[in-house]
Amino acid sequence: MSQKKILYISQEIYPYVDETQISNTSRYLPQAIQEKGMEIRAFMPKYGSINERRNQLHEVIRLSGMNLIIDDSDNSLIIKVASIQAARMQVYFIDNEDYFQNRETLVDKNNEEYDDNDERSIFFIRGVMETIKKLRWVPDIIHCHGWFSALAPLIVKKGYADDPCFKNAKVVCSLYDESFSKPFDQKIADKLRFEGIGNSEIELVKDRGLMDYTNLMKLAIDFSDGIVQGSEKVDSEIVKYAQDKKIELLPFQSDIDKLAEDMELFYNKI
Repeated sequence: MSQKKILYISQEIYPYVDETQISNTSRYLPQAIQEKGMEIRAFMPKYGSINERRNQLHEVIRLSGMNLIIDDSDNSLIIKVASIQAARMQVYFIDNEDYFQNRETLVDKNNEEYDDNDERSIFFIRGVMETIKKLRWVPDIIHCHGWFSALAPLIVKKGYADDPCFKNAKVVCSLYDESFSKPFDQKIADKLRFEGIGNSEIELVKDRGLMDYTNLMKLAIDFSDGIVQGSEKVDSEIVKYAQDKKIELLPFQSDIDKLAEDMELFYNKI
């Protein structure tokens, strides 16, 4: 088996946020895969709730400074990094003053979802892509965890289809027992527009209708090469949609070491 390069895009990685199924999987799966000899890179948003001093984050100047335009607004991309010493693993953080520094996580202190989570998600994913390009690191597999990363399959397969870093990458999406209550802004399709994502892709997103959790995950499945059931219980409608699309589907596995074994085979299979 070839020693593949795996890019993990996650909405949360423990210990930088509270323990959840997503944050734990996003913490321990990359470590286990790295210990099998594969190269990994792991990215998450730099939420305002993350204490930079306690977690020893520092800015990577050579990777920061780019501006990403979303919905006609210029947004500065800041890249930070920290190390999980016990895992010998680095975690990269996507940061921006408006989208992340002055926010809690995906919800505010009153547990209300932010109205612009759609824009925050687009910025996060495109920020990861642009950082990987600057690193000149070519992933074989891009593995997405959590709904906040669910636009990545579309963005990778359409927005970066001709980019040497991503044109041969396979995309895997893990499905979890999660959701969100506020559907994305009705302008989400137009906000996705940038070089590589044109009218046909915009119309495809618009055809999905209201971008609630179910439709967002179906959109992710449309552009994924493999699906992983990340929780024991996942919305049956979404799982059936993946099955009907005849996409490779890896069943739920609770043991992280067994999951890593299964994922190694899965990465090489798709």
